[in-house]
Amino acid sequence: MFMKVADLFTIPSFKDFKLIAGRQGMDNEIQNVNMMDAPDIIDFLKPNDWLVTSGYHLRNDPLFFTELVRQMADLGCAALGIKTRRYMDRIPGEVIEMADRKSLPLIEIPNSIALVEIVNQTLSQILDIRTRELRFAIDTHQKFTEHIMSGEGVAKLLDSLTAMIHRKVTLLDPYLKPMTAPPDSADMEAVADQIKGIGNDFLHTKSIYTCFSMIKDQVTLSVFPVYTYKKKRCFLLIWGYVPFSDRLLILTIEQAANVLAFELMKEEALKQSTRKIRNDFFANLVSNGFSTETEAVSRAEEFGLANNRKYFCVAGELDRSGSAESFTQYQMETDDVYECLEGEISQLPFPAFLFLKGNVCVMLVEASDSWGNIRDMIEPCLKGIQKNISRLFPHTVSFGVSNICQRVTDISTVYKEAIDALRTGRRMGHPGFIQIYQANDIMDILRMVPVDDLQKLYEEAFRQLADPTHEENRVLLHTLYVYLETNCQISETAKRLYVHRNTVIYRIDKCEKMLGEDLKDPTTTFRLRFAFRLRPILDEWPGQEQQLNEKGSGREKHAHWSS
Repeated sequence: MFMKVADLFTIPSFKDFKLIAGRQGMDNEIQNVNMMDAPDIIDFLKPNDWLVTSGYHLRNDPLFFTELVRQMADLGCAALGIKTRRYMDRIPGEVIEMADRKSLPLIEIPNSIALVEIVNQTLSQILDIRTRELRFAIDTHQKFTEHIMSGEGVAKLLDSLTAMIHRKVTLLDPYLKPMTAPPDSADMEAVADQIKGIGNDFLHTKSIYTCFSMIKDQVTLSVFPVYTYKKKRCFLLIWGYVPFSDRLLILTIEQAANVLAFELMKEEALKQSTRKIRNDFFANLVSNGFSTETEAVSRAEEFGLANNRKYFCVAGELDRSGSAESFTQYQMETDDVYECLEGEISQLPFPAFLFLKGNVCVMLVEASDSWGNIRDMIEPCLKGIQKNISRLFPHTVSFGVSNICQRVTDISTVYKEAIDALRTGRRMGHPGFIQIYQANDIMDILRMVPVDDLQKLYEEAFRQLADPTHEENRVLLHTLYVYLETNCQISETAKRLYVHRNTVIYRIDKCEKMLGEDLKDPTTTFRLRFAFRLRPILDEWPGQEQQLNEKGSGREKHAHWSS
């Protein structure tokens, strides 16, 4: 609701106004009124201004008059009112032509009404409209607030909004997942896919609301942001076009969005508490923190985990970028991805439970007896999640997948398998991977060997390359690992490392010189591959990496002193 130029002619005091030109601009909005008291008035006008003048500064200067009309139209002014019977006999034809061409209403004002009275009457009309808008906003906000305070929730509020604006309404989460039942599931799925295709530009738009049309479905949609916690936004999807000129309609939707924001923040606070409880439970479960097996089974049932069901574990982690980022920033990004995953797993075709342990998002998936190969069942779903994550975030995510366990009390085992699979994939150097765990009984045996003996064996096998304080050593060691894992294939190693094959040849030759070994010798390659298998076990022991760094630093100091 706003005052239009056409509304001027409905005010009783303005009954003698006469439209001279610019009829196509009768729907122009009037937000303010100004009087012309100097020739440079154009410098003090704003869009949607209604300018009134006695015509004194326009007399005998048609060029200036025409230029004023053109500048006012270009600025977006509402209209120009002029007393034509005081300082001029008529409006020049070129002025009328310019007003018609620019759709700027040119209104003749009778001498009987003072300019001050025109200003007062116009401002009074604008104020009345604003007052009605404010009263409407208060009443609407009160109505929506009563829905929430009475405990009727978000769904009931959206039903009320639908009835008020006569348009279907759907609430989307920050990751464009429906938070309420859409009017038509098939249509909603198509719309969500279209919005996802727009990507981050749409998610981070700063406009009041956004309208777009789907050509295929011939439907126009309006999207209003709902600002919630941590600068995140949900989205209120209105099925239909919301014209900018319909201020009351926009005001109604904005009031609903404000009340929704408070309700969503309240729900998020409850979710945070529930997440903490769930994360604490799973942390105890995977670390065998319960005193008895009976207690573990009983607690698991509280979270929907039955002891007679089969489960496997999926461990997901953000792929770190090359640029340095703080621990706090990385943890916040992990939390954001965790929230997104909550929406993703709700759409999986099988039951799944999500929890967060450190920087790792862990999914417990319930396996059916009809399942064959885990990879065939879970990999397409995980690839879909990876695609959505990379579309919504500036990161990729990688997954490690365990084998199937037969009891709830074995979940700690499959959790370790998923973490081992994730670490194995990390050593290959590829982002966005899905690594299936491969059982290796020798690892369990090696864990029984004293860690100091394993450390000594590792250092003796790699000699200078075991020193992680040099960047070149780390690069060479990683190249050697991939080379051995690809059965000493130069081309495949280059492909996996995204480097030229000559670079691989150079690095392998340098490794041979530093190790003093022939890498074509089967005995040598076996010993090195065996030593590589020790690294994950050494990483499990705190202080081993620091100890290795100190040894490497000591060698550097000794070498420097000897020289």
